[in-house]
Amino acid sequence: MKNLDELKEKCEGCQMCPLGKTRKNLVFGVGNGSAKLMFVGEAPGEREDATGIPFVGAAGQLLDKYLAAVGIEKSEVYIANILKCRPPKNRDPLPEEQDACIGYLREQVKLIRPKMIVCLGRISAMRLIDPSYRITKDHGNFVKKGGFLMTAVYHPAALLRDPQKKVDMYLDMKKIKAALDELE
Repeated sequence: MKNLDELKEKCEGCQMCPLGKTRKNLVFGVGNGSAKLMFVGEAPGEREDATGIPFVGAAGQLLDKYLAAVGIEKSEVYIANILKCRPPKNRDPLPEEQDACIGYLREQVKLIRPKMIVCLGRISAMRLIDPSYRITKDHGNFVKKGGFLMTAVYHPAALLRDPQKKVDMYLDMKKIKAALDELE
């Protein structure tokens, strides 16, 4: 692929798993196509499926607040998910759905060439960082993998269910901002 638009067009025709038939909209990704910082979630939710834009619901609004709180401009990041289509009832993505979609995410990463990838939640972290990743134990710890600085934070939706994790998220986001500043 030459660019993100071309990749999105290819992705729009995807029927490699059953989710392609049930989606309202493809949820490809949004943001700066040459971002140094890329966030990767697991899959779109209902609001995202309706709009075609990742992280626009309550969890996305919370993520926006954390970005602002630590001084990261949303216009400077790229946000995507492993899956580009919503699983029914927002269930966790199945391994075969992740397998069908991961190639699109890899192409997005190749085209954007971020310096840092932040996984939003355990599913993304287990797929991209380490299958044995434990979000409650390992969140906020950085690893170098495939030439990228990577970490994972709690998924913003988890913070809505368990507000006690919000302090950890803030501290992790401050570490992400500091690491990002060092990369520039």
